[in-house]
Amino acid sequence: MERHEFTVDTDGVGMRLDVYLAELLPGHSRSQLQRLIKDGEATIAGRAAKPNSTLKAGDVVTVEIPDAAPATPAAQDLDLPVVYQDADVIVVDKPAGMVVHPAAGHAEGTLVNALLFHADNLSGVGGEQRPGIVHRLDRGTSGLMVAAKNDAAHRELSRQFHDREVEKEYVALAWGEVHAGRRIDLPMGRDPVHREKMSTRARRSRTAVTRITAARDLRGVTLLHVAIATGRTHQIRVHLSAIGHPIVGDQTYGGVRHRMPAALRAVERLERPFLHAARLSFVHPREGIRMEFTCPLPPDLQGVLDEILEKEEAQGALPQRKAQG
Repeated sequence: MERHEFTVDTDGVGMRLDVYLAELLPGHSRSQLQRLIKDGEATIAGRAAKPNSTLKAGDVVTVEIPDAAPATPAAQDLDLPVVYQDADVIVVDKPAGMVVHPAAGHAEGTLVNALLFHADNLSGVGGEQRPGIVHRLDRGTSGLMVAAKNDAAHRELSRQFHDREVEKEYVALAWGEVHAGRRIDLPMGRDPVHREKMSTRARRSRTAVTRITAARDLRGVTLLHVAIATGRTHQIRVHLSAIGHPIVGDQTYGGVRHRMPAALRAVERLERPFLHAARLSFVHPREGIRMEFTCPLPPDLQGVLDEILEKEEAQGALPQRKAQG
């Protein structure tokens, strides 16, 4: 039995119980948590609750998760670069276009299906459809992810993500000129109108912090290194769009433009947002040592960037800016 206890802070006030737990336990689906609540496995101040119970500041929420059943998705020999693997964790470079776990419309071809093939074991804590999964990347985002290969590793990695001890840095291309050192602190939640989107104008939102650690002006777009202290759904895409600099190629959040100078026409080849998880650092769940992994841009993004850089260099290079401190 896996047991968790949380004290509701200001971020959680007014949230539904199932939504609150889904935010704090990313390895578990909301539907799975709703079943647990209905089965009496989750309580508020020691009393039985409902999935739609509204939380107040100071509420003590407890949830007990029974031992997981074996994972049921089928193993598939999919193209999934394995960056590192040992008895506890597996680090992979997720391709763009790959959904993380099975869901409606994606019964196979997911990261979970690939992990079941490439890993000799995988934690079942995430449930039957999400074995080993402790965090996510959007379907259109490529880059580094870590998965757990046993339940102890799963619990420890989940704790590190929850306590913001995992370091995540992305490479992005954004419209306009963005300055290094900028900190975007805008709470996020589900868009009140378009429920498939996230928004900084949601009625119920949670803390989200994004930092621009390096920036290179490319005359109309900026190549960014972005670090996130929180891991909200679509966080970087929403934050950059909110400050008027959406990610190039992001159809959902305003990153597709139909008129642009010749020097930037390479971006018309993009079939997804220019966003890549380039660096991931965490403490090994068994050894207790900090590990760091990096991976280069994939060919589709690198090709677009190379063409922009060539044209930019032909016009005379602009200086690169880095954050101070």
